[in-house]
Amino acid sequence: MSVLEGPWKHDYLVSEGMKLHYVTQGEGPLMLMLHGFPEFWYSWRHQIPEFAKEFKVVALDLRGYNDSDKPHDRAAYVMDEFVQDVEGVIQELGYDRCVLVGHDWGGLIAWNFAYTYPTMVDKLIVLNLPHPVKFAEGLRTPQQLLRSSYIFFFQLPFLPELLLQWSDYEAIAAAFRGMAVNQRAFTQADLEAYKNAAAKRGAATAMLNYYRNIFQQKLFNQEWSILEVPTLMIWGENDTALGKELTYGTQAYVKDFRIRYIPNCSHWVQQEQPQLVNQYIREFLAGQI
Repeated sequence: MSVLEGPWKHDYLVSEGMKLHYVTQGEGPLMLMLHGFPEFWYSWRHQIPEFAKEFKVVALDLRGYNDSDKPHDRAAYVMDEFVQDVEGVIQELGYDRCVLVGHDWGGLIAWNFAYTYPTMVDKLIVLNLPHPVKFAEGLRTPQQLLRSSYIFFFQLPFLPELLLQWSDYEAIAAAFRGMAVNQRAFTQADLEAYKNAAAKRGAATAMLNYYRNIFQQKLFNQEWSILEVPTLMIWGENDTALGKELTYGTQAYVKDFRIRYIPNCSHWVQQEQPQLVNQYIREFLAGQI
């Protein structure tokens, strides 16, 4: 059986003309999960069955990824479009609110969505992606600029695509293996699934276009108010791309904020330490933390 098969089912919806693929399991209130780079819905494989016991869990392929539409226009990969995708998904699924969970780029989208549509988010859960203010501040420091140097490389035309595609998308597998503290968290079948998703026609450029528009995003030049949505941040402390210090002071921007650090764990926190991540999310949802 393929690793992509499981107790969940695959489906599609159309939002604002964008056909988006998702995996779903369970019934009840909506829990919407947004993945990061260079992933797809599969990064939530350890969370989907766990929370399907109480929720209708939907793990989305973001636009440009895996089996979702991949617009050719670079201008299609901006935060306003990502936020509207999330709004459309919630509405197309027949809901008016959700528990929103995001990791990496999905976390950045989740932060922005919660600020834009706070009444549509019951609770916000963000994994290894700082509040936009802290992210912007970090990019002004030498240590975070060094960690984020790949973002500047991604601004180049053609070369980043060639790097991703080189030697049967070995760079995709290396991103997981190279950063992970627990190497056993990723089987060869897992790595092949990520490589296959990145190899789909148009996916490599689409994924990179998220980064190619990042410095034009309003997150670097806007005022951020205090977020009213109850928020949990989970952070793998051994993240080589985003320093732990980017989490410090987040409570100044979120009225009801909790954080759980996970030691000996990389950026791929929900895949490396799924049991702890699931425990912390469950406790947060139950009001125990």
